[in-house]
Amino acid sequence: MVDFRSLRSVCLEPDPAGTTVLTGANGTGKTTLLEAVGYAATLRSFRGGTREAMVRAGADRALVRATLEREGRPALIEAELVANGRSRAQLNRQPVRSRHQLARVVAVTVFSPVDLALVQGGPSGRRELLDEALVAVDPTAGELLDRVDRVLRQRAALLRQAGGRVGPDVLHTLEVWDDRLAAGGETLATGRQGLAGRLGPLVGEAYRALAAGRDLEGVTLAYQRSWEGPLLDALRAARRDDLRRAVTTVGPHRDDLVLGFDGRDARTQASQGQQRCLALSLRLAVHRLVAAETGTAPLLLLDDVFSELDPDRSRALVCSLPPGQALLTTAVPLPEGMEVARVVPVASLTTAPATAGHDERLSAPAPRPEGVP
Repeated sequence: MVDFRSLRSVCLEPDPAGTTVLTGANGTGKTTLLEAVGYAATLRSFRGGTREAMVRAGADRALVRATLEREGRPALIEAELVANGRSRAQLNRQPVRSRHQLARVVAVTVFSPVDLALVQGGPSGRRELLDEALVAVDPTAGELLDRVDRVLRQRAALLRQAGGRVGPDVLHTLEVWDDRLAAGGETLATGRQGLAGRLGPLVGEAYRALAAGRDLEGVTLAYQRSWEGPLLDALRAARRDDLRRAVTTVGPHRDDLVLGFDGRDARTQASQGQQRCLALSLRLAVHRLVAAETGTAPLLLLDDVFSELDPDRSRALVCSLPPGQALLTTAVPLPEGMEVARVVPVASLTTAPATAGHDERLSAPAPRPEGVP
């Protein structure tokens, strides 16, 4: 990577099959390295960072390049973040049109201290968790999510332009968008609901393991739609309110994954220790589900999770981690008995000068075969 946050130029070669531990004092760039790896796989920051924040101060762009192998086939992912312009990405030197394309090449599971927001925060984080899992297990889900997102943006633009006015042109166009949103939204909600059903037992199993003999209450997951009956009927019923508020008030973008303990709302009626354990359980459950349904375990990224857990839960997490490639950052000693393949002091990676020339830009696109547009 080049000019990513505080790091000028870093090359990291993790162990291909085991756990690579990144060590160092706070502020040395451990989380930044993990963030860059996650960005290459998802084109998003698990820290919620903006594009501008991820470009090193004084630089006009940052570059993250990752080489990997999946099912015996090599792949090259390159992502360029431009501070004051349009960022872009390439997969094998061809433009990436949607971030969901990358899920077919590499899936990641991220554990980090901000995961507490999965339980404490609003529905958007829980919807995103389900959507990322859907894309990882179903190659067609990414296209569906993109299609639903486009319709929602176009419907929202129409509502804003209408300014509360209801004319024949507005109503006709709304009918078009409502038909498309109803078709895609019903399919998406059904997919999420089925996924939540498959995740439920896995979350409960992971929670019991991580609780280390404490707080063994039953964990419940329930997918909650923002409408009843057919979505098209709900959209038509909400049309007057949507025009007045200039927003789409029902649809898959308003749904939630409701988490509970024996009927109690985990968001408002659980301790922070229970919430943290539940958040980790959600991540572990998704990881196991993706590994089971695809036959390939996602790359594990664990950011400073042991500093947030007591020794018993830390040991329980280590015992719960599935086999496969993992990158882990820590500023504290590892739990007793944890097996690692490689330990890398971050300071040893950050001493190289910034790489010059072509490494600071995306590679030239690969030529297409003759006759291919």
